[in-house]
Amino acid sequence: MIDLYKTLIKNDRQQRLYNKAAVLADKAQQRSTDSDQQASFSKANLADLKLERYFSLPLPEKLGGEGLSLYEFLLMQERLATGDGSVALSVGWHLGILMELRDEQLWDETIFNKVAKEIATEQKVMNRAASEPATGSPTRGGRPETKAVRSGGRYIINGRKTFTSMADCLDYFIVSAYVEELGGVGWFLIDKNQEGVTVEHTWDTLGMRGTGSDDLVLKGVSVEDDKLIELASQKSSVPKGWLLHIPACYLGIAIAARNDAIDFAKNFQPNSLDHPIAEVPHIKQKIGEIELKLMNARYFMYTIAERWDQEPENRKELQAELAVVKVTATNTANEVVDLAMRIAGGRGLSKRYPFEKYYRDVRAGLHNPPMDDAVTNMLADQAIK
Repeated sequence: MIDLYKTLIKNDRQQRLYNKAAVLADKAQQRSTDSDQQASFSKANLADLKLERYFSLPLPEKLGGEGLSLYEFLLMQERLATGDGSVALSVGWHLGILMELRDEQLWDETIFNKVAKEIATEQKVMNRAASEPATGSPTRGGRPETKAVRSGGRYIINGRKTFTSMADCLDYFIVSAYVEELGGVGWFLIDKNQEGVTVEHTWDTLGMRGTGSDDLVLKGVSVEDDKLIELASQKSSVPKGWLLHIPACYLGIAIAARNDAIDFAKNFQPNSLDHPIAEVPHIKQKIGEIELKLMNARYFMYTIAERWDQEPENRKELQAELAVVKVTATNTANEVVDLAMRIAGGRGLSKRYPFEKYYRDVRAGLHNPPMDDAVTNMLADQAIK
């Protein structure tokens, strides 16, 4: 079987990082069924990721990391997702946020360096908590119902957040809240051990069950002034290149489905044939379509990632391309998994095979930002103007 990464790995550093992700992917794959059934992020996977110092990779070298580039980030995340997409998507949020903080310097330097030191030495993990039951996706512009009220020189925060990936495993939550005193939205850094912070195990979805994206509940959480670390009004105009971890994840799932479908086709021989089904014309046609679709989507994604890394002065101009990569990749991933299911036939529906899990997991990519309609509307507006 052709190695889909052979032409993408260009130097010894990338090979080393890829190998690290490959080892973790193999371990995650062995635990993926249990994580899926339990709808939780595997503590064993968490321990392995920490042991490999995965969570500190984006940090600058002077702060204990490896200064991970976007291209390297995607290479690792896509490979990790071939083992278990839930693991890749979950840790992708932490790594991507760290890259954003590193590159855009959104936080006060003292606070960032403190958290960075904890990530480097203890492999602490964080994620943003933005989605809410009433607002839906934060990208649609709904104002958070979570509120931060000024009281006695501190902020008191109350609210509920949904889709909080790895909620049970996080050390820090970066929580969006409406700050009444300021009349706008701010982001607060909240320690998991803070009084009033609890996680409710509400995650019960069709796919990506292993992300453990439970609800974060905040009841009378009291924080100091310096825990208000960002204001929405100060949002950077630079697009978020790190969000390409989303398409990388779903393409990784599609690659896993591709690999298993080819193995199945090469080894399954019904008694009506004197050869495996890989030699049947309509099966070969489906395999060829899979290769074509993956090649198109992956080279597009990695080309844009290279531009992001090599042309930092042009990053503001890449907003459309970044959005189109996501739409292209997630839709392609769904098409590839569907073709893999067709190759496996009725057996693809069986829990004995991984295809039905790929089918469930890859569907979730359509609901990660940016959404298809928002991207096509943006492209139409640009074309008309």
